[in-house]
Amino acid sequence: MTTPLVPDDLWDAIAPLLPPEPPKPKGGRPRVPDRAALGGILFVLRSGIGWEALPQELGCGSGMTSWRRLRDWQDAGVWGRLHRALLDRLGAEGKIDWSRAAVDSASVRAKGGARKRGATPPTAASRAPNGT
Repeated sequence: MTTPLVPDDLWDAIAPLLPPEPPKPKGGRPRVPDRAALGGILFVLRSGIGWEALPQELGCGSGMTSWRRLRDWQDAGVWGRLHRALLDRLGAEGKIDWSRAAVDSASVRAKGGARKRGATPPTAASRAPNGT
């Protein structure tokens, strides 16, 4: 038996965070299942291959399908919610060493920012007046 691209425990954490399938009033082609698309996304990101080189044998749809789903889920905020959910889960299990954590403006917004300081005085030598 082969190992699935998306293990059950990972899928159980991600599935509730995904947006619902958009309606197709005109019908059309059946949508690639979200779990299969996620498998394609993970395969491309782990292996480093290009999206267009995603093997059809994996059953993940085309590379473009996986790329579009990645883009749509990013726009819907899925990855940020997933990050928080996984951190909460690891924290509840005591698997995060918070003594080694760092917070900066890349991960936490500085509301209002820092207080404004006065102008910084120049530290370089100034040019001498022109003698001619």
